[in-house]
Amino acid sequence: MNREKISRVAHAHHPVKAPLDDEAVRALLEHGLPLGRERVLDLGCGPAEWLLRALSAHPGVRAEGVDVSGEALEQASAAARARGVQDRLVLHQREAAAFTAPHSFDLVLSVGSAHAFGGLLPTLDAAAAHLAPGGRVLIGDGFWDREPSPEAVAVLGDFAGLADTLDLVTAAGWTPVHGHVSTRRELDGYEWACWGALAAWALDHPDDPDSARALETAAERRGEWLRGYRDCFGFLSLVLRRTAG
Repeated sequence: MNREKISRVAHAHHPVKAPLDDEAVRALLEHGLPLGRERVLDLGCGPAEWLLRALSAHPGVRAEGVDVSGEALEQASAAARARGVQDRLVLHQREAAAFTAPHSFDLVLSVGSAHAFGGLLPTLDAAAAHLAPGGRVLIGDGFWDREPSPEAVAVLGDFAGLADTLDLVTAAGWTPVHGHVSTRRELDGYEWACWGALAAWALDHPDDPDSARALETAAERRGEWLRGYRDCFGFLSLVLRRTAG
């Protein structure tokens, strides 16, 4: 079962691919779009749920999304047509790290996509290359809420603690103007939604060639979460502006 199919099925009931509830997403976008007429870029947009919500809430916003997955971009395009925002959305199928544009953007998003750039600070560098003067970056990434086990690091990679993560961001020349630390309810809700949806799909499609593997994957991922990183992983979302000087 390929990764794109796993992701599509797993996120059927949680289209934002991060442990954030609808209110948190709304508040982050409101702080990222204070004027409601900005040009927005999402680096690693997937099905572009962040952009679709921004466009639906703000008729003056224009948006572009970048992702390597043609399937995800087709899903985004269909959703944009369904929501009536397709005329204000441009989608690019390419590596986010290699994307260039002839214009800058007032808000650059990259939530849960830092792995594509090699970590949090390289992601901020990539976002800065597209940012208009006075613009904002909306970024989301993990942090260790407590000392991780070797198994947790093996599954998720390495992160800093919350305070150290903010120190790294500010030392790199950014000032947080809004932030959100995902709650236990959001973190657990995301995991249950993903692996529950995948398991339910497998049970509902017993004759599909991918059914058995989907059920195994749901159980494996649920086990990694419960036994590996549930008690040590956190997720931080920040709206950032460049620090003066």
